[in-house]
Amino acid sequence: MATSTAPKAQPIRPPRQPHGGHAPVRAGLIDPAMLAKALPDAFRKFDPRTLWRNPVMFVVEIGALWSTVLTARDSSWFGWLVVFWLWLTVLFGNLAEAVAEGRGKAQADTLRKTKADTIARRLRGWSPDNPGTEEDVRAPELQKGDIVVVETGETIPGDGDIVEGIASVNESAITGESAPVIRESGGDRSAVTGGTTVLSDRIVVRITQEPGKSFIDRMIALVEGANRQKTPNEIALNILLAALTIIFLFAVATLQPLAIYSKISNPGVDDSSALTNNGVAGIVLVALLVCLIPTTIGALLSAIGIAGIDRLIQRNVLAMSGRAVEAAGDVDTLLLDKTGTITLGNREASEFIPVQGVTPEELADAAQLSSLADETPEGRSIVVYAKQAFGLRERSPGELNHAQWIEFTATTRMSGVDLDGRQLRKGAANSVTNWIREQGGTIPTGLGDIVDGISAAGGTPLVVGVVNNGNDGAAAKKADVLGVIHLKDIVKHGMRDRFDEMRKMGIRTVMITGDNPLTAKAIADEAGVDDFLAEATPEDKLALIKREQEGGRLVAMTGDGTNDAPALAQADVGVAMNSGTSAAKEAGNMVDLDSDPTKLIEIVEIGKQLLITRGALSTFSIANDIAKYFAIIPAMFVGLFPGLGLINVMRLHSPQSAILSAVIFNALVIIALIPLALRGVQYTPSSASKLLSRNLYIYGLGGVVAPFIGIKLIDLLVQFIPGMG
Repeated sequence: MATSTAPKAQPIRPPRQPHGGHAPVRAGLIDPAMLAKALPDAFRKFDPRTLWRNPVMFVVEIGALWSTVLTARDSSWFGWLVVFWLWLTVLFGNLAEAVAEGRGKAQADTLRKTKADTIARRLRGWSPDNPGTEEDVRAPELQKGDIVVVETGETIPGDGDIVEGIASVNESAITGESAPVIRESGGDRSAVTGGTTVLSDRIVVRITQEPGKSFIDRMIALVEGANRQKTPNEIALNILLAALTIIFLFAVATLQPLAIYSKISNPGVDDSSALTNNGVAGIVLVALLVCLIPTTIGALLSAIGIAGIDRLIQRNVLAMSGRAVEAAGDVDTLLLDKTGTITLGNREASEFIPVQGVTPEELADAAQLSSLADETPEGRSIVVYAKQAFGLRERSPGELNHAQWIEFTATTRMSGVDLDGRQLRKGAANSVTNWIREQGGTIPTGLGDIVDGISAAGGTPLVVGVVNNGNDGAAAKKADVLGVIHLKDIVKHGMRDRFDEMRKMGIRTVMITGDNPLTAKAIADEAGVDDFLAEATPEDKLALIKREQEGGRLVAMTGDGTNDAPALAQADVGVAMNSGTSAAKEAGNMVDLDSDPTKLIEIVEIGKQLLITRGALSTFSIANDIAKYFAIIPAMFVGLFPGLGLINVMRLHSPQSAILSAVIFNALVIIALIPLALRGVQYTPSSASKLLSRNLYIYGLGGVVAPFIGIKLIDLLVQFIPGMG
């Protein structure tokens, strides 16, 4: 039996607010105040030294600049309107990235407030046997390996591990959770974070950070995007977009000699602002290029990546890199600890099994009485089960003043009560049966089969025994076994459905447990995982990860102890618990500030949503380009080539209005898709083939249809502008 204290009932709390109580920005919605803050950043991004990192938008900026020069030399309403919307295209692309970064900066501002200029109490010459001498020093001057002392009410000056003492710590500055946590030296709960506050007692901490590289410093840099490097997928997509841009650049360039030749061959066709005897006007060539290259995804690509990291931050998960988020979306194997992730972590009573000659009601009454003083989660569950299954009123120890309560100890492995001439005991099977024999009783022949059956099914058997003390001396004493309590690990509600969803996505789930193989198999079957690793050691975890990776699979896992560090470092996605050791947090590429192992499944879903969003908007952008091609080219050259009238389905007012309408639509579609880029495409678990079909149907077909409708509607308005004839 576990000896931990039973958790007290917790009041219902309002929804958590990460990082100091500030409500998270709702994903996908653009707050006007944040938009106003992002605009200056968007204008700063016009700097070519910044914009060259985005090849597509860099080409648009060069085109806008060249168009401005051309229009200044030969001014016209048409020219200046095209120039205006070309610059707006660059601005909207910059704004998408600035808004995404602004959401991170809002989080960073809150974190920065926790970085007070703390005075640390550094101990010189400290050792476990020597208290050392104390000196005051500014927290930023602390070096890795320094020893500091922190007492009640003081702020912990830097990240480190407790080497002496135990304390209650308020970590709300980091996690947003107001409930204090216990941190103590030794074990896996020794790590503390700079900026948090000691609420009680005294601790001695060894600093584990380099100056300026604390946990909060890294969080601020990451959420602001200062350290965000492009992921391999982003780099590959940028290369593809750059290649498409070059292809369209050559394609547009070849239109010029074709247009000159065709115009000379058809002298009866009137000149226009778009087409003269000198060929296609320079500003029209630029507008045509901007409309044909994949500006939509080029403008939104960075915002999609930043928003993916932001969605994790809003769930109190810190990703050390965008690559980790992408890897989560590509994960093939999930390694999940049984306790706390798949099961509730506390065994609960699920059945009372009486021996022959004992009624279930007698066993339930004895089990409840013997558990009233047992404050462990298991003991509490026995009292609750007796009440729910047998209608027994829950009694408290205070009602039975004449009772003598027997507390559980590691030596006896039993607990119980002496009441009204009866001694009731419950506990481990061996302990209770030995006690019955010592009291002169015998063990029922069927008890062993009941105990073994529960163990084989993955449960924990607790035997209940009674000694009746008669009034006429020892001769009347009678010791009996009443039955067995079946404690079982309770699989969290909905876990089987979650694992079914993982299976649909092609993800293999493996349960990691220290239980024996029989127990592990029973829980694995109930939870619905694909495989399990029983009696697992840290070395076993590491070996399993390597085997999976050798088969070409990406692996994700969680951990919190120093012994988990090698496996966390080896895994493609290693999620360390914030409550764990510094070694674990350094080894992983993500940190869960809530220390909730179940969140690994959410992390994988966010990673997949990021990849799906990028794929969907890329599909929409390329389909857009194809549709705009069929909208612009026929309108421009239908006068020269009457046969193009067959594909001139939009019947736009003029070549000038067609060009301007396409440029306007090209700019507006970027701003229209920013909320979707920030929120992410709705994700539903399914196979890769189904997701591909869905994206092609919705975003491919939508990308083709939207320009035809949008450009036509804009053309109906711009045709009344002077110079559009």
